[in-house]
Amino acid sequence: MAAEAPQNMILRVIEADRVRKIKLSSRPASVDALIEILKGQLELDCDFSLQYEDPDFDGKLTCLVDIQELPQKACVHISLTRDSSSLASTDTLSDVSSPERLSRWPPGPFQIPTFAFDVELTLKPQTHQARTSDQKHNILDKLASTIYGFKAYPSDKEVAMVAEALVRKHPCLKEAGSDNGWNGWKNSIKFKMGNYRTKMRRAGCQEVAVNAGKRSRKNPENEPSHSNIKRPKRAEVNFLPNFPQGENPSSLDLLRQAIVEEVKKTERNLPLISKMMQNTFALRRQTIVMTSPAVKELMDLWPALHMQSEVYAEFQRITNQNLPNTFYAELDRHTPRLMALFRQKASKTGKGRCFGRHFQNLRDASVVLLTTVSDDATSPVHYHPVRVSVVLEGDVVVSLPRLADAFLVIFGLIYALHLSYPEGLTNTFEFTQKILLGLDDSKLSPKLQTLKNDLMLYV
Repeated sequence: MAAEAPQNMILRVIEADRVRKIKLSSRPASVDALIEILKGQLELDCDFSLQYEDPDFDGKLTCLVDIQELPQKACVHISLTRDSSSLASTDTLSDVSSPERLSRWPPGPFQIPTFAFDVELTLKPQTHQARTSDQKHNILDKLASTIYGFKAYPSDKEVAMVAEALVRKHPCLKEAGSDNGWNGWKNSIKFKMGNYRTKMRRAGCQEVAVNAGKRSRKNPENEPSHSNIKRPKRAEVNFLPNFPQGENPSSLDLLRQAIVEEVKKTERNLPLISKMMQNTFALRRQTIVMTSPAVKELMDLWPALHMQSEVYAEFQRITNQNLPNTFYAELDRHTPRLMALFRQKASKTGKGRCFGRHFQNLRDASVVLLTTVSDDATSPVHYHPVRVSVVLEGDVVVSLPRLADAFLVIFGLIYALHLSYPEGLTNTFEFTQKILLGLDDSKLSPKLQTLKNDLMLYV
């Protein structure tokens, strides 16, 4: 049978200031190959990643990590990396290129980037040329830069994923003296990441600069180097971004004051509020992460976080994930099995009657859902409350008509305000985070792992 002729690809390529139509005679071999093609045709000399409008999710932007995911006719967005972004602002409400990360850690195998041309030559299967220390340095530096594009502090497991993927893609790098063939590479990558963070700290990158000034030979009185490290703990992608270029705390605080005034209005300009909240994201994160003010003070400073839509938007800025869409889709998928598991548990332990006690309004609780019912409500289970209020540190921050929406807003605010999960409900919130939303799902407690195993049996 004759081989199928390669199909042409038509791409609508979107940059910050122009849109181009690109025709390709065939599908590139990889995402890196497509990036190189676009660099040539668009005359770009900077590093960037690609996102595409995913038809499976109503055109939502999705990071392109597998070239086979790209439709033959597609709309592709160019996302400049942190080092090459041009962040310019002509006025306080102009569109500024965001200093935030646009990609989460890839869910599948780590995609090894393309190295310098001379290094790639030595990595070809038919080549047996010895590699120099400079070439190894190039490999490690490129890997560190790629990893940093996802997170500044990768876990030990994630570094191992990169080392394993490196040897899988380039078998000539396999270490004969290592049990798995890549353990030495893993150690080298971890060491290089430390050096790379130092480089980024000196360049003024806030998410690593915030951890500077620890105890050293010159400063023996400072706190220990590994204590009170401020870094993502719940799969936050944008934990502490830098200010957009040309902006500073004073200029961004003017925008914050404008948000306060706009929220006070009877007829709010919601698109304007959303845009100003986006532009002030870095200021908000620095206030929250570095000074940890009380919830009431934060909500007074940023009253737009009383709005359900802005809580969801803030969650997406922090995690690059749509909170309500993902939550409800996964909840629908798992609800039948969850109901069956709960019935089994209740029949064995008799704890079904006590289930409602977890949702009572406790005066000393830091996080509460307060349900308000009408006077004529007689059922002990209130399916149609008048409202459900979200209470944080004793203050009602928002009221909503549905329990599920109120729970989601609480979850979003925990991320937005950098709060700890409330004691006694940690498993509930970790179930939402790790199983329903898939955020940092490689670290599960024994209880959650058992529950996930039970759920996956019927999916």
